Amino acid sequence: MTSPLTLTHARRADGTSVLTVVGEIDQSNADDLAAALDDARAQVVVDLTGVGYLDSAGLNVLFARGTGLELIVPPLLSPVVTVSGLADLVPVRGPEGVAPEAPSG
Repeated sequence: MTSPLTLTHARRADGTSVLTVVGEIDQSNADDLAAALDDARAQVVVDLTGVGYLDSAGLNVLFARGTGLELIVPPLLSPVVTVSGLADLVPVRGPEGVAPEAPSG
């Protein structure tokens, strides 16, 4: 079954490209995310605050296109992004604009 995913491109007044992602990112739709990031072609802020699930296929897409990305992640995804090492590769911040806390333990 295909997981629902909505991808919306926008441009801020300062010219920054923003890709807002809503839904679940998994193997069934990771190619759609890859295509949307490829269309952005430059610096892009990827707003994942509306994402409730991110599997390894989605992580692979973000790792492969890491150069030029900045991620906005909700608390639910913060441990995934941190433990995977993606937070070491790209700038990551929470919805409030601050870096998410590293998972404890």
